[in-house]
Amino acid sequence: METTDSSNFENVLIALADPTRRELLDLIALRGQATATTLATTVTVSRQAVVKHLTILKDARLVSSDRVGREVRYKVCPHQLSSTAEWMANLATDWDRKLDWIKRIAEDE
Repeated sequence: METTDSSNFENVLIALADPTRRELLDLIALRGQATATTLATTVTVSRQAVVKHLTILKDARLVSSDRVGREVRYKVCPHQLSSTAEWMANLATDWDRKLDWIKRIAEDE
């Protein structure tokens, strides 16, 4: 299992910002694993574009790949998604505390 560090959160958010990459991630999760060729038959972009999107997802550690013969099979790495969701939840909690503090100050005046 790869470690998760805060420097990768930006890569995750960039990867998830694209609707095609989110669709590919959903398709891989639904199937358990998939090849670029299989995915290209399902989405509206070319196989070459699918491979580029998969590379971005892999660089963000959202998917991993295994070569089986001539095929490269991709699967979702849920740990990275969980870590990013946890980071976002902590960030939201921090902002809630800050906003509560500002509200209290404003109400006291």
